[in-house]
Amino acid sequence: MADHLEASVTLPSDPASVSAARAYVVDTLAEWGLPADTEVSDTVRLIISELATNAVQHTFGQSPTFTVDLALDRDEHLRIGVTDSHPRFPRRLPAAVQQDNGRGLVIIRWLTAECGGRLRIRPTREGGKTISVELPWTVPAQPVPVARRQEP
Repeated sequence: MADHLEASVTLPSDPASVSAARAYVVDTLAEWGLPADTEVSDTVRLIISELATNAVQHTFGQSPTFTVDLALDRDEHLRIGVTDSHPRFPRRLPAAVQQDNGRGLVIIRWLTAECGGRLRIRPTREGGKTISVELPWTVPAQPVPVARRQEP
């Protein structure tokens, strides 16, 4: 595989874009060698779902689009980033038993830590923010085809 692979898609800040972002990431990672039916793929699917949902729900219409960026470095590190143009950074909300939302970033932090990765939030030059997750790239070993022996 190449030393560095990148992929990116910009989607409208609309609830339907969450599933489009999820499909884009899963399809791209499958092209890069991560089968869609693995635990790692399920984890990435949940992370991108939460990041995209946050970009749609918490920008209050001030970010008409969001961008999903993927980068794979040396078959070692996968970076997933979601960028929107809303200037406010996410804040931790108090835990409430009856709360139906507000747990997305907590879920992302937990999943990222469980995988041995890290979460970063940084401002963009344009005044928005990028929330990115870096995970170790753990693709299941593919079976190596055995060369057929020729009979003498």
